[in-house]
Amino acid sequence: MYLEKLRLDGRVAVVTGGGQGIGAACARALGEAGATVIVAELLPDRIETCVKELKGFGIEAHGKQLDVTSSAAVDQAAAEIETAHGPVSILVNNAGIAKSDVKAEDTSDDHWRQHMDINLDAVFWCCRAFGKQMLATGKGSIVNIGSISGFIVNKPQPQAFYNASKAAVHHLTRSLAAEWATRGVRVNAVAPSYIETPLTAFGMKEHPEMLKTWLEMTPMGRVGQPDEIASVVQFLASDAASFMTGSIVLADGGYCSW
Repeated sequence: MYLEKLRLDGRVAVVTGGGQGIGAACARALGEAGATVIVAELLPDRIETCVKELKGFGIEAHGKQLDVTSSAAVDQAAAEIETAHGPVSILVNNAGIAKSDVKAEDTSDDHWRQHMDINLDAVFWCCRAFGKQMLATGKGSIVNIGSISGFIVNKPQPQAFYNASKAAVHHLTRSLAAEWATRGVRVNAVAPSYIETPLTAFGMKEHPEMLKTWLEMTPMGRVGQPDEIASVVQFLASDAASFMTGSIVLADGGYCSW
């Protein structure tokens, strides 16, 4: 009974930014649970590599080139995916950006706007477009990738723009969850701490003093891996989490406990 709830057979799942890092891990986790996975990604080479790898694991996977910052492009992609594969019932909003280590007083309009465009606006465009399909069928699960940065102010790197964008994602998650709860659509988020991906390479490889602080502030004393976030996403997307909506699940090695 309980293991069956984790299965996603017959469901169509879209993962934005699915070509690498946490997104690629989420695509594999959902696919291994039985979902048909659509890797929605801006860069064609990442799509090709990821889809090929997923198919090698026996997963039904397809690629969709998508600029999530364009609401028109998101709407068009949602329509094309529905035509080709049926209504989407799982959406993972993973696409994001983190050009950190910029002081607030030095943050340009373009730098601020870029983070809001990708980290916040794009999440809403995708929730709206794919959420309509879920609402029409009366079922669906959306999992947004938030961050501990939506709860706390990171150090030592200054990144007010990023923190603000992720805090907004958390509250958007709760707002949509409350609005759609009686209509069969659940909306949750995962808030990771530092995960070993290309996005965090600036701290882990280029600034060892920064990594030292991150590890000192993490009770587990290590960074996380993409599969450790994907496992939480897969759970939230499944019926095993059927009574969860509006939840922001910390996966942070204990970072926010201190």
